[in-house]
Amino acid sequence: MSDIKDIRLAPSGADKIAWVASYMPILNSIKAEFERTKPFRGKKIAMSIHLEAKTAYLAKILRAGGAEVWVTGCNPLSTQDDVAAALAAEGFEVNARHGVSDEEYVEHLKKTLSCVPDLMIDDGGDLISLLHGECRAFGKNLIGGCEETTTGIHRLLSRERAGLLDYTMIDVNDADCKHLFDNRYGTGQSTLDGIMNSTNLILAGKTVVVAGYGWCGKGVAMRAKGMGAVVIVTEIDPVKAIEAVMDGFTVLPMDEAAKIGDLFITLTGCRDVIRREHFEVMKDGVLLSNSGHFDVEIDKAALKELSVEDWERKPNIHGYRMADGRILNLLAEGRLVNLAAGNGHPAEIMDMSFGIQAKSLEFLAKNAGKLEKRVYAVPTEIDQAVARIKLDALHVSIDSLSEVQKAYLNQVE
Repeated sequence: MSDIKDIRLAPSGADKIAWVASYMPILNSIKAEFERTKPFRGKKIAMSIHLEAKTAYLAKILRAGGAEVWVTGCNPLSTQDDVAAALAAEGFEVNARHGVSDEEYVEHLKKTLSCVPDLMIDDGGDLISLLHGECRAFGKNLIGGCEETTTGIHRLLSRERAGLLDYTMIDVNDADCKHLFDNRYGTGQSTLDGIMNSTNLILAGKTVVVAGYGWCGKGVAMRAKGMGAVVIVTEIDPVKAIEAVMDGFTVLPMDEAAKIGDLFITLTGCRDVIRREHFEVMKDGVLLSNSGHFDVEIDKAALKELSVEDWERKPNIHGYRMADGRILNLLAEGRLVNLAAGNGHPAEIMDMSFGIQAKSLEFLAKNAGKLEKRVYAVPTEIDQAVARIKLDALHVSIDSLSEVQKAYLNQVE
């Protein structure tokens, strides 16, 4: 039985799902295909994912392919209760509520895995972690799964290197139609949307410190610059640091950037990126936010210890008053600001990522029993197929190689 906030919220959630479906031509195309082929007939799919309208539509696509789909969230603050209710009203098993405790969150994950899935979609690696621990019995039928976040892939590859990965997983995060668009354009836009919706402050003229210059950091830095901000990048990778410099950004250590930043955005996938020594030198009124998967990039414990008073200033903004009177503002509890304080990535962007997800699950189903227990890249043909559907939707045509050109490129010298 589903565990949601209120089934009466379903009409609002259904409207949201219908809206995004109008702007997701890739999923619409895949839905029509899945309705014919039923690649998931007789199979159960467990999903741990940011539960909002676009992910709900992905769940509906998978059910159109014949699956029984069990859905939960992957972050206590990113679930939209009306969307969860809309799925439950359509007969999905949904275990997710906005703002649950950490203990309730884990219980929802366990309940979702209790369906004993054949396939799964993980976001951040929490399902796969449980399947290697106390929920191991629930993985007995698992053909494989997909992971779409940088953080989740880091966790999977660490398991694989240690010889401790017991399941086949597809690295959706590094597919071209995911990281080149979702991470750069999706995170870039949705992160600033969440910050600006919460604060109602201008970006132009502010000094924005972007921690991490991966694809997500590049997207945020690009958009902040375009909106008139002075952008500083912090990095640990010398190659990425050079790239940031050549893209026109100032690169500084966080120790120096902390003194001059107005808005801080972490996107590293690592912990303790902004720490006690940084809080101690920050300006009054700074905004602290995170778009990495887990709420560990900003040291919230140290922030609490340094403060003499803390309180909710307005929804999604918590103020911490320092002993000298300065106030540091933490957005969305240090969780994913684009989802906890916003609506997540634009529909057109998630259409590409979820197209990759759906086709990767189909690939796993078709190759059941043939794949090793390791992390696989998304097959190139899936990336290419999704890109072509997107181009068709944009009414864009491209060239193709002639047989002579193919022969030229494939010749052996």
